[in-house]
Amino acid sequence: MKYYLVAGEASGDLHGANLMKALKEKDANAEFRFFGGDLMAAEGGTLVKHYEDMAFMGFVEVVANLRTIMKNMNLCKKDILSYRPDVLVLIDFPGFNLKIADFAKKNGLLVCYYISPKVWAWNQKRVLKIKKVVDHMFCILPFEVDFYKQWGMDIDYVGNPLLDAVAAFTPDPDFLKKHILPAKKIVALLPGSRKQEISRLLPDMAKVAQRFTNYQFVIAGAPTFDTEYYRQFIGGTHIPVVFNATYDLLSNAEAAIVASGTATLETALLNVPQVVVYKGNKVTIGIAKMLVKIKFISLVNLIMDKDVVKELIQQDCNIHNISNELDKLVGLDAYRNQMFANYDLLDERMGQPGASAKTAGLIIKYATKK
Repeated sequence: MKYYLVAGEASGDLHGANLMKALKEKDANAEFRFFGGDLMAAEGGTLVKHYEDMAFMGFVEVVANLRTIMKNMNLCKKDILSYRPDVLVLIDFPGFNLKIADFAKKNGLLVCYYISPKVWAWNQKRVLKIKKVVDHMFCILPFEVDFYKQWGMDIDYVGNPLLDAVAAFTPDPDFLKKHILPAKKIVALLPGSRKQEISRLLPDMAKVAQRFTNYQFVIAGAPTFDTEYYRQFIGGTHIPVVFNATYDLLSNAEAAIVASGTATLETALLNVPQVVVYKGNKVTIGIAKMLVKIKFISLVNLIMDKDVVKELIQQDCNIHNISNELDKLVGLDAYRNQMFANYDLLDERMGQPGASAKTAGLIIKYATKK
């Protein structure tokens, strides 16, 4: 069958690549065309647009880049019609993908959506739109099943694809030697994969590193940037940057400072104590405060529905507060052990690996029946 996938950011590229791998195992004749990234490209098929030209974060940033977004959207629509896939698979990225879903549905295509938009966080009435334009929704968070039922929509809960990625990970025993890292305990810095995140978070992370001279801080670099890009945000601080080795970095880390997003859950699943940080445009944050209806921003706390990891947002995200929290993470055994205990409960709630294979099986089943 012919599959068209649309992923607009790094996490979507990861999940899309794992899904493509699973689809190939179940469908020997699978053909792919997609918006995505390097990981998806490695699975074969045709990469039409890289997500580095698509990932704009926040209300203000979206407005400022509206012309680029519309250009990408028009390209996507024309390419989908030209390709005429058996099934369209949209991966997260709701601002873009829900519009593509509407277009595809009107053109008679089967629309599958993998990883639900966070409609439970704000503007819940978007579910009514989703019911009209999405044929099959595959959710990865346990509480989403009940949420959609409240709106009269049945969805498929497939588990979380990060469990697949973590389960497939084999630590590189030569990681420290390859990257010439000294014999110090490591603090991992995960400043995100978008330019806005990195520019707002990394300077403070670098200044925190200057306060913990007994530790080696290491940046997990996003594949769309190079080392020089990161250098401009860390001043004269010597902080190595490693690429395509985030899980190896975390598996060797004593603690981590992590930008809010998918990486917070990955860090927890790899059992690394963390502090979650986030800074956004002031106008964007002001709008979000009026619209968003959730208590937490990190996936770890959202899934557990309690404070498992410390969240430092906006004005609270400063050098002093980050340093204080990191001091607890590396220095207080009781504090670390409580986080580990909560991580164990998180593991139980998340369930077992297999989301990619389950989703692939369902997509093929629904596409065959259409």
